[in-house]
Amino acid sequence: MKKITGFILGITVLTGALSAQTKEELAKVDTVLSKMSPRARRELIITDKSAFVKDLKIVLEEEKKYSNDGDLPLYFLIDKKHYAPKPYEPKNLKKLVANNYYNINRADLSLRPDVEEALVKMAKASQADGITLLISSTYRSYDYQAKLFQRWVDIDGLEEAERESARPGTSQHQLGSAIDFGSISNDFINTKMGKWLFNNAWKYGWTLSFPQQYEDITGYRYECWHYRFVGIPAAQLQRKYFNDVQQYMLEFIDLWKNL
Repeated sequence: MKKITGFILGITVLTGALSAQTKEELAKVDTVLSKMSPRARRELIITDKSAFVKDLKIVLEEEKKYSNDGDLPLYFLIDKKHYAPKPYEPKNLKKLVANNYYNINRADLSLRPDVEEALVKMAKASQADGITLLISSTYRSYDYQAKLFQRWVDIDGLEEAERESARPGTSQHQLGSAIDFGSISNDFINTKMGKWLFNNAWKYGWTLSFPQQYEDITGYRYECWHYRFVGIPAAQLQRKYFNDVQQYMLEFIDLWKNL
């Protein structure tokens, strides 16, 4: 009888602890949301917080699979307000070479190896649909980005350059997990490749970084060619809860981790 009583007591204590933890996590969701922009709070679709927390935990566990020593986290928030360390470079960049899965338009392209592996999986799927992906821009160093940003300033002036290009230290390309596909032009979305990526990239863990009509959120004009690898669970989370806006999801995760 004592053993049974002790067992029941243990279950009760464990259940109470889990309930307290759940309540704390649900409250944390509200706290994070309160720190996001009014537009984000209007557009996020978190009606069942318990289900959301469960899905979020899956995503955070998935990130650990991409935790390479010396590399920034897969969901690292980098934007006009959040910088990568100036000397940062992914530890083991893989140079992209001619292959049977995707095309490259330059000889100086590279990605994190785990990201390139994900690219190959997506490229195989696109080939099955009769489309070969063209990779136009990948990893950029801090110094390269500094020169590129200054080039746009010289061409278009500072105000327009801020919409078109990232300042050094604020570009997703420095992470080695972002790709510019195809022509890097507005009409890319009207090509077969652009349409395929728009409809299918998320299935393989790639999401559009700078969507249309979200310049006030991302800081950049619409770039139909720019995708970042976040992994399949995160891409699903983004679509389910974050109105399919990558910036919302990355901001939420960053706040969640740092509270």
